Amino acid sequence: MPELPEVETTVRGLARVLEGRRITSVEARRADLRRSFPKDLGQRLTGAKVTGLGRRAKYGLIHTDRDDTMIFHLGMSGSWRINRSELEKHDHLLLETEEGTRLALNDPRRFGSVDLVPTGELDEWPAFAALGPEPLELEARDVKRRLAGRSAAIKLLLLDQGIVAGLGNIYVCEALYRAGIHPKRAGGSVSLARLERLVAAIREVIDEAIEAGGSTLRDFASPDGELGYFSKTFAVYDREGQPCGCGGTVKRFVQGGRSTFYCPACQR
Repeated sequence: MPELPEVETTVRGLARVLEGRRITSVEARRADLRRSFPKDLGQRLTGAKVTGLGRRAKYGLIHTDRDDTMIFHLGMSGSWRINRSELEKHDHLLLETEEGTRLALNDPRRFGSVDLVPTGELDEWPAFAALGPEPLELEARDVKRRLAGRSAAIKLLLLDQGIVAGLGNIYVCEALYRAGIHPKRAGGSVSLARLERLVAAIREVIDEAIEAGGSTLRDFASPDGELGYFSKTFAVYDREGQPCGCGGTVKRFVQGGRSTFYCPACQR
């Protein structure tokens, strides 16, 4: 699944061809993805000028001068393709700008979504109203407050979008490793000092992943077709049985239905 760095990479790629441009054509090539496309999507977007792009958690935002924001989620396999020579079977939504740039939202598994929300109501949109703070805006004391009294594993709590918005499995594994925290440790038992290290590690991992264009696992690529290469620097994720820099061996177990990778020698 494209995670926060992949969505941020996507948004930055789209901004280069969409920001300040007018949308002249909108075509939904099917009725739905995970849920139906907004019925008035074409009417509200055709002729609108894109005033900016952004991201909230794992959602991409396309703002227009009609005070509407198109919200997209890439689901498990989604990606935007720019000016490809031919359309593909799973190009389900097409946008075209006045310069003739064509963008296609491709989603083979159709777990993604597209919504259109008045820009002034974004914070109240149900999916956003329930979100916690962004990873790059975290403060250790706030995290400590959110985890107070929680006996669930720290790894599972970090994946709770109401505690931190946008963190996914890959980057939580990598951040916990850098902070030296065992993924099974009860969230409420982590000291403020260790949370300060964790917050710093989360920021570092996310920043580095964005700089690298994300992690290409399975079929993710940025809008220009480039593959992210942060996966080449994984310390623990997907490295079961391989040596850790401390001399230990990376282990894997299933936690909350997802693979957790960690080093038992240096994560306590």
